[in-house]
Amino acid sequence: MRDSIHKYFKVGTLRWMSYPRTDVVESVRKIACDDYFDAIELSKCRDDEEREAVRKLLSHSHLTICYAAQPTLLGGKLNPNAVDEADRQKAEDALIDAVDQAAYLGAVGMAFLAGKWSEETKEENYRQLLTTTVNVCRYAAEKGIMVELEVFDYDVDKASLIGPAPLAARFAADVRTKCPNFGLLIDLSHIPICHETPKDVIRTCRPYITHLHFGNAVADPAAEGYGDRHQRFGYPDSANDIAELYDYLKVLKEEGFFNAADPMVFSMEVQPTAVEEEDIVLANTKRCLNRAWAILED
Repeated sequence: MRDSIHKYFKVGTLRWMSYPRTDVVESVRKIACDDYFDAIELSKCRDDEEREAVRKLLSHSHLTICYAAQPTLLGGKLNPNAVDEADRQKAEDALIDAVDQAAYLGAVGMAFLAGKWSEETKEENYRQLLTTTVNVCRYAAEKGIMVELEVFDYDVDKASLIGPAPLAARFAADVRTKCPNFGLLIDLSHIPICHETPKDVIRTCRPYITHLHFGNAVADPAAEGYGDRHQRFGYPDSANDIAELYDYLKVLKEEGFFNAADPMVFSMEVQPTAVEEEDIVLANTKRCLNRAWAILED
């Protein structure tokens, strides 16, 4: 592409993925000082002091801010589609708090994921998730916050209800009939471990996609690092590299997601292993994106 990617997308990164071993405030500062990034995605802060320090840094950064509740739900083993009503309510309460955190930090949206499910209770899980999502969306609407459900694997690692692309599209349509401030977050990392292709997912979910991630995963059960671990591009036996990122961008272009008037957040969700350096893995991801973009036809 002759045009810069920044014309069509707000390129971002997930702070806790890019800098898992760096102090939160320092890592926010590093990202805010890097003009490659137009957006930053944050998770829950440790305390009020840290939250205020992050807020002050971001207040003059001109970064688009997104808030992620996925770490809160996963860390607390909270399930927004739990059949048990008390358990479902705990997850909803955590998501309401996440909306408040997002609003305080100046975020435009709050993302989350569905919980685990079982075949026997799948439809009941679906109804419970719908209840949680609608309640959270209605609360978020009062604060001008978008609510986005990230599509995860359904039978590999997170075993999340949402899930396969057709079910994600069905769910998004059901929520949108009640709440216009709802959308889907699609991540290239999750597509191979959902046994799907970018074309399948983007075309099926197209009317409801409001946010994008890109990264890598190991889809081969026999390979080291199997599952949803967001390895760097080029990781041994992994599913995604420059060619797959190119295919993802190509489908997004074909389906009309290159919008210069209202660029969508397009964030890298890649983390270093214990023996890899954070800054090098982040630079690796930028190089891969730059190359995939450079060979994309106008």
